[in-house]
Amino acid sequence: MSAPSLDFVDQDTDSPPLAKAKVVLLPRKALPFYGRHPWVLSSAVQKVESLNGKKLKEEKLDGEPVDLYNEKNKFVARGFYNSQSRIRVRLFTWSEGEALDETLFRRRIAQAILLRDQIGYEMVADREESATRLVFSEGDGISGLVVDRYGDYLVVQATSMGIAKRLEMIVGILQDLLRPKGILLRADKSMAKLEGVEFTEEHHWGELPEGQLTIKENGIAFGLDLKEGQKTGFYLDQRENRRAAAAYMKGRRVLDVFCYTGGFALAATKLGGAKEALGIDGSKKAIAQAEANAALNNLTNCKFEVADAFKTLDRLQGEGTRFDAVVLDPPKFARNRSTVNSALMAYHRVNRQAVDLLEPGGILVTNSCSGSVKREDFLLMLSGVAQKSGRDLQILEVRGAAADHPVSATCLETEYLKCVICRVL
Repeated sequence: MSAPSLDFVDQDTDSPPLAKAKVVLLPRKALPFYGRHPWVLSSAVQKVESLNGKKLKEEKLDGEPVDLYNEKNKFVARGFYNSQSRIRVRLFTWSEGEALDETLFRRRIAQAILLRDQIGYEMVADREESATRLVFSEGDGISGLVVDRYGDYLVVQATSMGIAKRLEMIVGILQDLLRPKGILLRADKSMAKLEGVEFTEEHHWGELPEGQLTIKENGIAFGLDLKEGQKTGFYLDQRENRRAAAAYMKGRRVLDVFCYTGGFALAATKLGGAKEALGIDGSKKAIAQAEANAALNNLTNCKFEVADAFKTLDRLQGEGTRFDAVVLDPPKFARNRSTVNSALMAYHRVNRQAVDLLEPGGILVTNSCSGSVKREDFLLMLSGVAQKSGRDLQILEVRGAAADHPVSATCLETEYLKCVICRVL
């Protein structure tokens, strides 16, 4: 992992400064940060100044603490700088006297763990098959850090330079607070590229599990490989949505599109009493795991196929095949605001295809994990589907991520997941 040096910093003072430099905002750009939004985009920055008057190279500040000031030289907040990222500063504190040190990280990680304990996701020692998100980046006040627990193991994602440079410290805190058997670092390659972070090898601390782990969610067993699965190994954010959707599935024939390892399909049959379920995904590895998960739960009425989702939906429509319920859980269609319109077109297309496959009175469970697509945009897309298809859509539930993915009231981008359950007449 690359880590830039800071050889320009004067260390001769008795009391080292809490920040390495000063970032000054453009006029009229400070309001969101007084409102405690944690992301300072490059477009809001006027200049970066050294604290000691020496000339500095911005790239040498990467991953280091800086102070944010408005154009009138008034302190706003403190965060970690990254000259290589569109998010130039990730803010962590609005207290001028608070250091971005181990004390701050330990307190916030402990607060995050306490929340999961309070809501029943964590920390019962004998729940070896449990899984939960322990730290959710901005949702827990630690921008750029994700920590998931799978039984006795932790999986860490560092999606910012500031976090990447402090991994050893963070891992030490996690080891001290949780005593896991092992901790594995998983790199989000797309985010690492945007942040300029390089992970040259898989990092781990302590033991690694041999082969697959088995976790249980809502009484359903799932096998997973911490080193090979998507994200950190499993889509923990859909936990409650899978259970909620299952309540509508009794006696129905279910089509689960973009099924990954079968979460919605297995919940529909085992929890909801669906007559049968067919899961479709383009990944051979995911489908193999879905089939293994069905066998793990002795579910013979779950079938899975490796296939392109859009082509399969077109084929099924052409064949006149109909279902009583369709679940759509596609990958992220929009990476940023510039791709929202094309993403909404893709969502419209796949939802229109799903509606055309549904019997009258059928259930549509449709999801979006694109944070750039707002909830109202997604609902308006469904309105367009209803109009174009000539079918009435009754929205029964509008849901988000599980409670171990808390939404920050000052960073609404953390409300990324939309799950809408509809009845289609």
